[in-house]
Amino acid sequence: MPSFIPTEHPHRRYNPLNDSWVLVSPRRTKRPWQGQVEATPPDSRPPYDPRCYLCPGNRRAGNAQNPPYGSTFVFTNDFAALQPDVPTDSPPPVAGDVTGLLKLQPEGGTCRVICFSPRHNLTLPEMSAGALRRVVDVWAAQYAELGARAGINYVQIFQNQGAMMGASNPHPHGQIWATRTIPDEPAAEDRTQREYFARHGRSLLGDYLRLEVNSGERLVVQNEHFAAVVPFWAVWPFETLVISRRHVPAIDQFSSAERDGLADILKRLTTRYDNLFNVSFPYSMGFHQQPTDGAAHPHWHFHAHFFPPLLRSATVRKFMVGFEMLGMPQRDLTAEQAAQRLRDVPATHYKSQ
Repeated sequence: MPSFIPTEHPHRRYNPLNDSWVLVSPRRTKRPWQGQVEATPPDSRPPYDPRCYLCPGNRRAGNAQNPPYGSTFVFTNDFAALQPDVPTDSPPPVAGDVTGLLKLQPEGGTCRVICFSPRHNLTLPEMSAGALRRVVDVWAAQYAELGARAGINYVQIFQNQGAMMGASNPHPHGQIWATRTIPDEPAAEDRTQREYFARHGRSLLGDYLRLEVNSGERLVVQNEHFAAVVPFWAVWPFETLVISRRHVPAIDQFSSAERDGLADILKRLTTRYDNLFNVSFPYSMGFHQQPTDGAAHPHWHFHAHFFPPLLRSATVRKFMVGFEMLGMPQRDLTAEQAAQRLRDVPATHYKSQ
C-alpha cells in the first residue's frame, strides 16, 4: 500500500547518500512561464561527419588522427583537465595568509574520452544491445586499468549528453577522469555508506533498493540485475538512480550476465527519457563506485546517477538559481509524479514506433 506523501504541499526530503536535504514544491509547475525557452536541437546527423573530430579516421582538435575504428575507441583527452606529471609536494602557504584559510593542493591524474560507436548519429538508446555491452566492457576495463595506477585513488566515469548539458560534440561519447584525490560527491557517499554499513552490517543502497522495489511508487524500469528509480530525494525533475541488485562495489566485478543487465537497463531507461518529450534527452550521467586507493570498501554499492535538466517540455529546463544556489536544492514536482510519467511512456523508442 503506497505511503502517504504530500502531492500539493511543500516539504523537505532527506538524501542519505550525501547527507543533504531538498525542498519539494509540487505547485511550482502550475506557475506561468515567460522565461527562457530552449531551441529544439536538430536531429538529422549523418552516420559519418567529415567535420567531426571524433569520427573514425578524422583529425581531432589536437591534430592527432583517429584510427578507422569499427566499435569503441578510447584516447587520452587532447585538452585534459588533469595531468599525470603534477608535483606531489605541497606548495608553500599563500603569501600574506596568516589565517590558513587559503588552501591549495596539487591534483594529478588523467582524462580519457570513450567513443561509444563509430556511428556519428547514434545515442545510447539507439545503440544495439551488443554495442552497448561492448561499451560496458570498455568502462570496466578502463576502471580496472586506471584504478591500478599508482597515485590514482578515484576513477570517475561519466557522460554529458546533449549541448544543453555541455557536450562539446554530438558524436556518442563519454569521459573518464582519474584523480589523485577522491572528489567531494564520492567522498560524501563513501562516508555515509561506511557509517550505515558499520551500524547495520548491510549496504545502504541495498536496503534502499528493496524498499523501492517493494513500494513501486518511484520505480521506472528493472531487470534481473538492476533497477532504475527516481530517488525519493531527487533534485532534478526527472533524475534517476540505477542500482545493482547485488551488492557489488565496482563495475569490473560484475559477472557477464550483470554486464548484459547494465547495458539493458541503460538502454531501457534512456529510451524512456527520449520518449518523454520525443527528443534526444539531455543529461549528465555517471557511475559512483568504490575508490581505487587500495583500502577496503565493503560498504560501497555500485550505482549510476542521471541528472537531466528538462522540466516541462523539450524546450523548458529547470534552472538551479536563486534559492537553489543560496539556500538548498528545490524541485517542482514530486519524485512519485516524475516516476509515473516515465513509466507511462512507451518502452519502444519514438523513432522506431
